[in-house]
Amino acid sequence: MPDKPPLRIGVLGAARIAPAALLTPARATPAAEVVAIAARDAERARRFARKHDIARVHPDYASLLADPDLDAVYLPLPNSLHGRWTLAALAAGKHVLCEKPFTANAAEARQVAAAALGSGLVVMEAFHYRYHPLFRRAVEIIAAGELGTVERIETALCFPLPKFSDIRYRFELAGGAQMDAGCYAVHMARTLGLAAAEGEPEVLSARARLRGEDVDRAMRAELRFPAGHTARTRCSMWSRDLLRISASVRGDRGELRILNPVAPQFGHRLTVRADGHRRVERFDKRSSYAHQLDAFVAAVRNGGPVLTPPADSVANMAVIDAIYTAAGLPARVADAT
Repeated sequence: MPDKPPLRIGVLGAARIAPAALLTPARATPAAEVVAIAARDAERARRFARKHDIARVHPDYASLLADPDLDAVYLPLPNSLHGRWTLAALAAGKHVLCEKPFTANAAEARQVAAAALGSGLVVMEAFHYRYHPLFRRAVEIIAAGELGTVERIETALCFPLPKFSDIRYRFELAGGAQMDAGCYAVHMARTLGLAAAEGEPEVLSARARLRGEDVDRAMRAELRFPAGHTARTRCSMWSRDLLRISASVRGDRGELRILNPVAPQFGHRLTVRADGHRRVERFDKRSSYAHQLDAFVAAVRNGGPVLTPPADSVANMAVIDAIYTAAGLPARVADAT
């Protein structure tokens, strides 16, 4: 978009994910610029700004949202704060790129979605993998019927996080493996399932492994879609599945398998077996985060398609809540302060 000025973005929180998810992609395009940051700790925000060459540091989140020179905000705060500050950003007239999971629970997601619908602003959940050509191609293959009638979907995101003091293990911050890694596994299963036939899945069963009271370090769930195809989602931050990032779809005519659908820029493979033939498809190594930023800018500037809008986020959070219920655990809660 050479005829338009860059989208000016502020960052709420000096999070570890921000450089990879936004700062590096923004430096590689003239379409977006990160111009401001605020953090709970002002000195941390200043250090972050110096390290990443961000021009302005605001003393708190509210003053960043009041900045008239910002068009949009990126929100990588703890899960329990996503809903609260997305609502505040919308009230301030800012477009929002919100890290996953969208909110702490489905009820909060519905509240944010209602506000977004009436705002005329873009709100996108940062499931960056969804914007990469790899996953878009997988959806295309299923929707075209190449696998026949879809029968079974399996998705997994497992990685080791033995630092148990990490905020992702804190219930009061809406932590847990299902929230952090499992939101991807559920979203992938839903996206692949919806490519086969309309209708959101129901949760048949779930089993958690715990790290402290009410905080899951691993979770498995069984889902069933209205058309009859079933799915299994797996996630963990600490389990025997130390590293597993995959998705597969089996139909009555063939099977699709994806190695590393979440971050294909670090290596990937899409394999299709159908009608007695096998092929492997590969894609360029451009970052999934760069593709996501392209889509966010296009949605703000030109009304381009948003593949992860608030309505989709509500559906994803509803499945996550149902998984916690099926596992005998409480749904996560939003920060009430």
